[in-house]
Amino acid sequence: MAQLSTQLPYAQLLTKWSSVINPVLANPLNNVSILQNVVLKSGTNVINHLLGQVQQGWFLVDINGAATVYRSAPFNDKTLTLTSNAAVTVSIGVF
Repeated sequence: MAQLSTQLPYAQLLTKWSSVINPVLANPLNNVSILQNVVLKSGTNVINHLLGQVQQGWFLVDINGAATVYRSAPFNDKTLTLTSNAAVTVSIGVF
């Protein structure tokens, strides 16, 4: 991790701090929304991700059984399409 020095002139501090902080702030995982208690049936499931923009990624936060779950359609601005090999209830992090 980069050190944020406080012993630099103000103009250099702004440049140095922004070069360290901006990549952290730009991380899309800072804007994760959790969709809780989503019931997946065995087969294809279309879920409204509620982001209002094209999705960048997703991950399972919780699952209540043994299942293989994968994305089965391209990302878009409304829905996430997941395929499951078993009926399970999941919580999904979307960003």
